[in-house]
Amino acid sequence: MRAIVFESHGGPEVLHLADVPDPQAGPGQVRVRVEAAAVNGWDVKSRAGATGAPAPARPVVPGLEVAGVVDQVGLPVEGGTTDVSPGDRVVGFAVGGGYAELALTKVFARVPDGLAATDAVTLPVAAEAATRVLRRLGVRPGEMLLVHGASGAVGALATQLAVRRGARVIGTASPRDQERVAALGATPTPYGAGLVERVRALAPDGVDAVLDASGAGVLPDSIALRGGTDRIVTIADDAAADLGVEFSSRSERDAGELAEAVAALARGALVTAVGAVLPLADAARAHALVESGHPGGKVVLVP
Repeated sequence: MRAIVFESHGGPEVLHLADVPDPQAGPGQVRVRVEAAAVNGWDVKSRAGATGAPAPARPVVPGLEVAGVVDQVGLPVEGGTTDVSPGDRVVGFAVGGGYAELALTKVFARVPDGLAATDAVTLPVAAEAATRVLRRLGVRPGEMLLVHGASGAVGALATQLAVRRGARVIGTASPRDQERVAALGATPTPYGAGLVERVRALAPDGVDAVLDASGAGVLPDSIALRGGTDRIVTIADDAAADLGVEFSSRSERDAGELAEAVAALARGALVTAVGAVLPLADAARAHALVESGHPGGKVVLVP
């Protein structure tokens, strides 16, 4: 099969097409003929060598999220079943990389008819992170949640999920994304100087919890707004440990939760944004777009 690989760390230019062996579905896995693969910040960090991992010993196929049509089903794991057949459309977390014509997945959900693969593939990573952090924060109906980066993939889903739970949300975003944040059900406010004063004006009774999906150095302001470090979680700011704030990074992948998110997206109860759809061969351009910080939504590759 054809896949995008990198053999050394570096800029987007290290990504290139190559012929690699077809993956084979192992126990509990399915193989899909890829219709869409999403580009994530982790893919960019991995390619650049910014994750702390050693230089690759063999070609690496990047990609955490794939959507496509099942064409091979591995043996059921003990006590479980894949509960899927060749020809079914699924979306899930890629095992061994997703920028390819074929990919494996073990945690996945069915994609209902009418939902495009390019839309479905926006969900696995962002929905998992948003659900995990809201669980860590214990957001309850009536509470005020502050979401930093509310127009981004994780922030936008967290905002919508919190609103659906009956919470009130203040979402920070760039000036150009204020209307988008408002459409998600939050009260928008720009980030930058004067943030503490703006949030206090919008929430005179204070904020009950803070989710930082921006990594934009907002933790000191968040601590000031909370009056301490409790019920603040970041997924993006490495300064968390020095400030005594929780950094959440351990994925809690759950097929049932993914299925709920996919169903909600299909019926319009959740919305996501696709910033660009590019051919698989344009993976380097896709990475450059993500690195620009302004992709306008999820960047998706299609074989």
